[in-house]
Amino acid sequence: MAREHTSTWAGFWARGTWWKAVLLIVVYLALYQLAALGVVTVAGDQIDRTNIFATPASVFFGLGASLIVGAIILIIFAASVGWLRPLFSRQPVRGRWWMWIFVVLAIIPIGLRFVGIDYASYAGGVVVTSLLVGLVIGFVEEFLYRGIVVKILRDAGHRELSVAALSSLFFALSHTVNLLSGQPLLTVALTVVFTFGFGMMMYLVMRATGNIVWAMLIHGLTDPTTFLSTGGIDVSTGAAHSPALDLAAPFNIVFVVAALIVLFFIRGKAESASESRIR
Repeated sequence: MAREHTSTWAGFWARGTWWKAVLLIVVYLALYQLAALGVVTVAGDQIDRTNIFATPASVFFGLGASLIVGAIILIIFAASVGWLRPLFSRQPVRGRWWMWIFVVLAIIPIGLRFVGIDYASYAGGVVVTSLLVGLVIGFVEEFLYRGIVVKILRDAGHRELSVAALSSLFFALSHTVNLLSGQPLLTVALTVVFTFGFGMMMYLVMRATGNIVWAMLIHGLTDPTTFLSTGGIDVSTGAAHSPALDLAAPFNIVFVVAALIVLFFIRGKAESASESRIR
């Protein structure tokens, strides 16, 4: 009986449609918000609400703890439908040589921010904790959007152009939950635009390298270096600037422009789950 139930559950998700991706994202975000609320309830006194990067404990409980819960939720889901191995296997659609250009573009601002961060302005342990939490962010967000969501869209029979655009759009729109934390509407709107471009870059990284792990690592270094270089999350708190940070700043716009351009060049289509079963 349990085997039949598991098969029904896995079969439901194997029959990919775009709305199942949306459903999964909504449920995940709701559970993530509940986890964040639970962390605040249990360890809220450890979080500095005026400066989340004030102490290592503030970074961990303010950002990392709920993400760890999110990672566990996603891993359990992927394991329950038998997707852990496929998600970490080589990409079913071969990458093009020109996609490596965007791997380089994604890495350059990370290096610039590493050079430009004012490390002396942070208490001991904050930078290391932020980098470790960043790796969790990269794992969770790439696992969900470039892993699970991309697989659902591919199993639905979408061509890679639609897969890239829809997964990046869903990733971008998920950042509207920042409104719940009190961020201004304009800031959230700009974040949505920028994250669409970044989502496209991560899709191209995954396609070029052939494995989602590299997108996880690059994403995992992008977020913490951005936070530490600006002093905040999706906003600047007046952190010190340097020539390196000035050079890194325009890359958000570069990513958006590049994303719109590459939409005209993405080709290919993965074999869907139904097609695989037929063969």
